[in-house]
Amino acid sequence: MTAVTKAQPDASVGENSVLSVRHLTKSFGGLKAINDVTFDVAPHQVTAMIGPNGAGKTTVFNLVTNILSKDAGQVLFLGRDLAGMSAVKIADMGLIRTFQSARVFPGMTAIENVMVGGHRLVSRSGASEMLWLPAARNEEQRMLRRAEEMLELVGLASFKDTHATELPMGVQKLLEVIRALMAQPKLLCLDEPAAGLNDTETQELANLLRAIRTLGIPVLIVEHNMSLVMNVADHVVVIDSGAIIARGTPAAIQQNKQVIEAYLGREDHAAS
Repeated sequence: MTAVTKAQPDASVGENSVLSVRHLTKSFGGLKAINDVTFDVAPHQVTAMIGPNGAGKTTVFNLVTNILSKDAGQVLFLGRDLAGMSAVKIADMGLIRTFQSARVFPGMTAIENVMVGGHRLVSRSGASEMLWLPAARNEEQRMLRRAEEMLELVGLASFKDTHATELPMGVQKLLEVIRALMAQPKLLCLDEPAAGLNDTETQELANLLRAIRTLGIPVLIVEHNMSLVMNVADHVVVIDSGAIIARGTPAAIQQNKQVIEAYLGREDHAAS
């Protein structure tokens, strides 16, 4: 695989992509934080974005979801240009993301937090819910069962009635991932989901990512845990100083000298 210091336009790339990012650029006070970033997320795959601290990975996430406004470039999700759309509208379209820091709802149990993720799909009317009609009760029960299955999937069933804020940070991170999954995303974007996880929790996350891929849900993940990335990703994009320096399979990335110098060589946790 040949490393690239600048993303090159390719008319053939992105035709069948879930997410197509083209020439994304962003500056802060004259400092170009993101420089002509172009990449794609393919259906049914886990795409990982890696790079040193401060490389711009989370900034890319924020530009894709319009939390930050871009200076230039285009983001297409399922063929639709996201320009001008609110973050809420983008989420309603099925592009669901998590954040670096776990965000749980205080005053709610673990299972209640997970169920919140399914509210995007609720079809019952406000009147039905207010009157607690059978349709509303049935839908609530279906959501409860699905939330229980999600907790079981990542080994958190025993925490279902625990207030989310009382859970260890690693457990809260897993909780956020499965809450996002409850929304039945068309693309799941995970920002450092393994941060704060112990080895057992990281393995549960890896199993979950493989299960998500099996379900056909594409994933874009920003992650520092190279062992996790190399074991679950189908495609890896490497960013350094705001620009893409390489892209390819995990095996190719591990052999890329420019990547080793820019990132893997700086860290002691590169996958062997």
